[in-house]
Amino acid sequence: MKTQANSLIGAVLIAAAALPSGALAADYARGAFGKTPDGEAVEAITLSNSHGVSATVITYGATLQSLVAPDRAGIKADIALGFKDADAYARNASYFGASVGRFANRIGKGKFTLDGKSYQLALNNNGVAALHGGVKGYDKVVWKVVEVKRGPVASVTFSHVSPDGDQGYPGTLTATATYALDEKNQLTITYGATTDKPTIVNLTNHALFNLAGEGSAEGAMGNVLTLASNGYTPVDAELIPTGVITPVAGTPFDFRTPHVIGTRVRDARDPQMVIGRGYDHNMVLTGKAGGAPRLAARLTDPKSGRTLEILSDQPGIQFYTGNFIDGTMVGKSNKIYRQGDGVALEPQHFPDAPNKPAFASVRLDPGQTYRNVMVFRLTTDKK
Repeated sequence: MKTQANSLIGAVLIAAAALPSGALAADYARGAFGKTPDGEAVEAITLSNSHGVSATVITYGATLQSLVAPDRAGIKADIALGFKDADAYARNASYFGASVGRFANRIGKGKFTLDGKSYQLALNNNGVAALHGGVKGYDKVVWKVVEVKRGPVASVTFSHVSPDGDQGYPGTLTATATYALDEKNQLTITYGATTDKPTIVNLTNHALFNLAGEGSAEGAMGNVLTLASNGYTPVDAELIPTGVITPVAGTPFDFRTPHVIGTRVRDARDPQMVIGRGYDHNMVLTGKAGGAPRLAARLTDPKSGRTLEILSDQPGIQFYTGNFIDGTMVGKSNKIYRQGDGVALEPQHFPDAPNKPAFASVRLDPGQTYRNVMVFRLTTDKK
């Protein structure tokens, strides 16, 4: 029996196939995706193009629930980890595909100071840090659908208003998330935010990918990764950056040339790998942040040829190998998710930036607009 999301994808593909030659094929379909435990309805929007690429996004957490891509033989697979209905997302604290904020990643001790005033956030990460916006971050609320479009680019825009004091953060923050799929097989996610008083912001998408297909028996550790990064931010025992930037040369963090992730993920000779149980680190991206998105990462499955390139305008990208996925969650294809079944590459500002003066500022003032643009470009390696 097909899931609701798969039925949506099928409907869109049938509609696209029926279009006359030369017609604009980027389209969308909307449908129900179940309800949250408190009865709030969740909707799914599937974007699709004429090349067999589709992305399903749900209103719960403005979450990327599915990303379908063909391999070098044209065989399609869903490459994003996720669940089959809203209730499963609410029950599993996974962050799979979610829009996370108000501040993605960790803030040490859940504390920061802004304009001389100290703020205490909930310690929702083992009692030692604030993680991904708090106990009820943006991943755990139903976002409003603002607009959907079809044409050369199919898109959906969501919005969420976070009141002053929400999860301990100052200022009323109005956040937007736009997912746009074009005919070049590019899914662009654009986050924006404005505030009515000084605050801190760091929004990103927490998708976990496996280019072999989510739920595949081999997991994602056979994926080959390349990173445009000469340095990374080491962490302490609580996974909080120490504040220094360490060169990747001569370490397991050197992905400047392609490497199979699994060959290094258990390298206990580097204490940072032991602390993170693998990779769970912010990589410092080369090139200028804040301009046009530049190539940040390339992830490839050698067997299928599916390739995902990530372009970003942010200073860093969090590289995480699913180290804390413990086999207690069942994914949308009824496969148990285990450690190493997905790889997260999250364009972002640096973790704990409010407490590290050397890191780029994450402050947002009234009259300013926060922006994070990431492009997920799907191609195939032809061998």
